[in-house]
Amino acid sequence: MTATLLYIARASLYLALFYAFYLLVMRRTSFFRFNRIALLLGTAACHLLPLLRLRTVILPEIAVPVSLETLEEIGQSAGASAPSFPWLALLYAAGVLTVVVLCLVSAFRTGRIIRSGSPQPYEGCRLTLVEGNVPSFSWGRRVVMSRSDYEKYPAILAHELQHIRAHHSLDVLLMTAVAAVHWFNPLVWIARAELRLLHEYEADEGLIRQGIDATSYQLLLVRKAVGEQRFSLANGFNHAKLKQRIAMMHKNQTPGWMRLAYLAVLPFLAGTMFLCNPARAEIRSASPQDQNKSLPYSQVENKPTFQGGDVNTFSKWVSQHLNYPAEAKDAGIQGRVTIGFDVCEDGAVRNVKVLRSVHELLDAEAVRVISASPKWEPGTKDGKPVSVTYTFPVIFQVRGGNQAARSDADEQEKPAAGNAVDGVVVVSYGKNAGASDYPKTATIQIRSNGAGDPLLYLDGVKFTGSIGDIDPSTISSMEVLKDEDAVKKYGEEAKNGVILITTKKQ
Repeated sequence: MTATLLYIARASLYLALFYAFYLLVMRRTSFFRFNRIALLLGTAACHLLPLLRLRTVILPEIAVPVSLETLEEIGQSAGASAPSFPWLALLYAAGVLTVVVLCLVSAFRTGRIIRSGSPQPYEGCRLTLVEGNVPSFSWGRRVVMSRSDYEKYPAILAHELQHIRAHHSLDVLLMTAVAAVHWFNPLVWIARAELRLLHEYEADEGLIRQGIDATSYQLLLVRKAVGEQRFSLANGFNHAKLKQRIAMMHKNQTPGWMRLAYLAVLPFLAGTMFLCNPARAEIRSASPQDQNKSLPYSQVENKPTFQGGDVNTFSKWVSQHLNYPAEAKDAGIQGRVTIGFDVCEDGAVRNVKVLRSVHELLDAEAVRVISASPKWEPGTKDGKPVSVTYTFPVIFQVRGGNQAARSDADEQEKPAAGNAVDGVVVVSYGKNAGASDYPKTATIQIRSNGAGDPLLYLDGVKFTGSIGDIDPSTISSMEVLKDEDAVKKYGEEAKNGVILITTKKQ
């Protein structure tokens, strides 16, 4: 739900920027139909912009893959906090529900008025005449007006027909839906009212072009403007502000080049996209200057070390500090996030960036942990400390079955022997198996509590050797079974867990 609310908030920001531009620049121009179309297209565009992602990623020419592949939930710690009650989501849903209920009430009132009249066909639409003093309005292909107005004021019927021919009801439906989604944004409601006003301008302009006397028509507007109720979902003869409508009838034609003013809003929308981009906000992309300072792994004489060990040690540290985002876990979001970073001359980890994204939640967690890395012992070349470039793929994978739903408390209550194997970490060096300029060593480590060794199955056959005897470069996938799942499938000897290894097909 958080991702949905974040999308709505970004879209609302774009809408506020676009509508503010319209109110400040284009509101008083005489491009009634053009402005109407621009408002509708701009509203649609503002809902598409949050779906775009601007990521500035500069890939190093040569980078050493140092893989951390965790086939269990990575870094699920006992100290992970429980998700809080979704007050914000409930508040938002309550606002949407309120707007929807109000719209349904308005539709019910409108329908009741329609049912009380006498329908009859009229010039491709349905005309409903109602007894009594009812304000005229149109909806869809239907015009509703009082019988007295129909007999005395043919201009009112002509005005409502203009609404029908221009399909203004569709605009009202669209903007009502937008207002329901963005009920908290006052500019959305103002823009909705402005679109209704454009409908009236367009209908008034259509009548005047048909040759109706402008003065008589304006007097009719004044006469019908006092004391009549309104229907919020329908296009009514008296919906708009009277003074503005009459002023627009007397307004000189706006120069055509003013339509190009809409181009002025594009840089502001683009800038907002850049500022709202989560990857840009959290991850600093490497500049060409930074790349020139960092050397590929293969060109460094003495490689950087981490806490007295090599990248295997760093892999263990990352594994211990990663927390699987609760929202991503609940949604079943998983996959490989590839992170790039530099171990600089002073041993600090900098220029952390996402080279291959899965989802912003997983991206942010991987970046957070690697950015918090303690200092390394820097690598050296010609006896001088140098910055070294790494890439670091991290695989997030949700547990299958019921284990994905277990709480931290459930895990703590299990006996130690029932949770011997926590996961498998594969740490490998080398661009590929045949690269001669990279170290070819590799290790496979089992995270466990020491209760006993798990069973090994290689390509569906029980493997009696050590896991260290398996070449990691030949592995296609691994799966870990624990506790009841393991014992149920492989018997009591699987009480310490089972590791299922599948090798690559030759």
